[in-house]
Formats: sequence, structure tokens, C-alpha cells
Amino acid sequence: MNSYERTMAMVRGQPVDRLPAMPIFMTWLARQIGRPYRDYCFDHRVLVEGQRYLVERFEIDCVSVISDAWREAADCGARLIVFEDGPPACKEHVLADRATLATLRKPDPLGGGRMTDRVQAVARLHEEYAGQVPVMGWIEGPIAEACNLRGMNEFMLDLMDDPQFAGDLLDFATELAIGFARAQIEAGADLIGMGDAAASLCGPRFYEQLMLPREQHIIRAIHDSGALVRLHICGDTNGILALMGTTGADIIDLDHLVEPEAVRREMGERPVIAGNFDPVAVLLQGTPDQVRAACRRCHDAFGPRFIVNAGCEVPTHTPMANVEAMLGYVRTAGV
Repeated sequence: MNSYERTMAMVRGQPVDRLPAMPIFMTWLARQIGRPYRDYCFDHRVLVEGQRYLVERFEIDCVSVISDAWREAADCGARLIVFEDGPPACKEHVLADRATLATLRKPDPLGGGRMTDRVQAVARLHEEYAGQVPVMGWIEGPIAEACNLRGMNEFMLDLMDDPQFAGDLLDFATELAIGFARAQIEAGADLIGMGDAAASLCGPRFYEQLMLPREQHIIRAIHDSGALVRLHICGDTNGILALMGTTGADIIDLDHLVEPEAVRREMGERPVIAGNFDPVAVLLQGTPDQVRAACRRCHDAFGPRFIVNAGCEVPTHTPMANVEAMLGYVRTAGV
């Protein structure tokens, strides 16, 4: 089986020759290819170079265009601070004044901005790996993008102080995500990753009432466009595990704060689980034997519908031996 066949079979519940491995490589990868992370974020050719390294060095089971959370917000008008060797940060949010939402227009994903650069990365990866390695596009989920446009503290207060505005902004972010996802699918993405990290901060009630229906809407739209969905919510999601299992996502990433043994009890057997050992204490600071043991614990807890992945991004200074141990696990563990 090649990586594409393996991943599709895993999602469909069909037999696979081994577990897929899909860690999130970002700053670590830029260091391996000797490029400033600034270039990895802002030049799709550098990003593609990095993904090519992963395929050639590790036979990775997914090439990805994730780099930072600010593609959509930047094209909406957010001002960024750009760093040489780290992801950009926001200097000025678009919706510092809530009234601005009434005139804010969704940017064209093909309009020449940062979203276009990501679409171009998808197209190049599809050209190289179609049918061989799954190409994963990336979008920000509704609450993640709402926080990027408004500011996290401000939006969390909006949920209580101005629920009408909060709902309108979540709707804007939802439609923005769908348009961006469709552009990447048309460029050749087989899979769309959706990062909605702030969902872990809003609590089960707000998640069920406000975030879940919009995530479900985005996921249905992506499925209707012919791609799979990988849902990525960082942080402590123990309180919303059962709800996350109803999103319709084909693959669900779980952070290390989630107790592995609780996952199948809460989510059932349908979603493929990616994760979830501690990327710092184990992957960055541990030994290869500890990495392999962590992979085994997750494998035992999640069962055969499991993709090898740390709880979040591979840290910048992770030793090569630990990365090799993580990716080597899939070749010795069986299914």
C-alpha cells in the first residue's frame, strides 16, 4: 500500500498494511531543511520543499500545508508581526471595533494574498503526490478564526456580553472557512485539516450551542466537495469529547491533556484518532524508548483506528532520534 491507499483504507474501515503516521511538522521541519520559518510561512515553494523532505526521509503518510493560523485573518486585513524563526503573530486585529463586521468582506482565496499562497502549495503538492501521498489543506475553524479577527479575550467576553455579534462573527468565520476549503480542494487537497483550538476554552455549553453546529456545517460542505476532514482542537477537550465525536470529522486529533483510556468510551469507534502523547515531556525531552512506549499506550487505548501523532506540533528542537522512534513505531507495531 502507498500512503494514499493506506490513509483512505484506514478512514473507510478497511484493512491496512500498517498504521499511518501524520505528525504535525512546522518549525522543526524548517530547521531540517535549513530555512528560516518566515520563508516557510510566506513562500509556498519553501513549504513544499519541506514536505518533500518528509516524504523522502520518512515516507510520511500525509503532506500538509499547515504553517500558521493567520492566513485568513491577514487577507481580511489583520496586521501581522513577522519573525525570522517563528510563526507570525497579530499586531492589530481586524475587528477591534465590533461595528467593522458590518462592512467586512470575505477575501477571495485566489486573490493573491496569503490564502492564495496556501492554495498554490496544495496545487504543487498535488502535482507531485496525487494518488501517492494524501495532500492535506488547512483552514481555521469558526471560533479560532473569530478569535483571530476579534482577539481572543475580546471574543470570549463577546460570548457573554454581545451574543448577537458573537453569532454573526462565527457565521462569517464559518463561510470564510468553507470558501477557503473549497479552493484548496479544487487545487487538489484530499483532506482538509481544521484547527479550532479555542474551542477547548469555551466550555461544553458554548461548544454545543455555538461551535458544534458550525463545525458540522463546515465538515458537511467539505465532504460534499469530495474531501475528508481532520479536526484539530488543542488543549483540554475532555469535557467535549462526546460532542467532538458527532462533528462528522473523519480524523480527530487529541492533545496530551486528554486521557487516552476515556476516548473510545466518549467518542465510540467511528472516528480515526490521531495523537495524543505529550509533545514536550515525551517527544522533546524524552528518549526514543519513551516515545515508542507512548505510541504503544495510545495504540492500545485507541485501537486499530489510530494514526500516530503527538498531542500537537513537533517542537522545534526535538531530537532526530525521537522523531525516528515515533515514525518507526508504525513499521513494527502491527495494526
